Amino acid sequence: MIDSAPRKTEITRADILPMADYGRERRALRQNIVAAKKPRRVEVGPIATFYFENYQTMWFQVHEMLFVEKGGEGQIDDELRAYNPLIPKGKELVATVMLEIEDPVRRAATLLKLSGIENHMFMSVGGDMIRGVSETEVERTRESDGKTSSVHFVHFPFTDDQILRFRTSGVQVVIGFDHPEYAHMAVLPPAARAALSEDFVL
Repeated sequence: MIDSAPRKTEITRADILPMADYGRERRALRQNIVAAKKPRRVEVGPIATFYFENYQTMWFQVHEMLFVEKGGEGQIDDELRAYNPLIPKGKELVATVMLEIEDPVRRAATLLKLSGIENHMFMSVGGDMIRGVSETEVERTRESDGKTSSVHFVHFPFTDDQILRFRTSGVQVVIGFDHPEYAHMAVLPPAARAALSEDFVL
């Protein structure tokens, strides 16, 4: 079963199920993860969606990769290296940010206009700005033509005071972009705040 403890910050080899066991439980686990992900999904503007990650979402992702790709024991360490950094480490929130445009021509043109958008993500907690810090293991905006990726991984580092305010009813939390070509914001819904509050450790 998924270890749903929200404050676990790393998947270890001991957390990996045998693939035969995972295959038997996969349908029920998928239903559980769909429900868990729902409040962790936040749309910002017409094309951007933040999918906030935690131990549970990454545990499921690692197992899916292992189950589908069938790489066996030799694949496990690679998947842990890839996905453990996306589990919040106690004083941060971590999101996969998707820029979702179905039409390929429009998508290519839009991603060119959104060059460097990974440096223009923020959260505001009661007016206190928290800049997003993009994962740097892969180039997200190409130097050759400035085209950005449709997938970004971003960390929002919090102070203890910001965490307390995030958890305080009545303090507005806003997430958004201040890119010149995509200046959109959204107030974080109560269900999202409740779910994400569990990612913090004080």
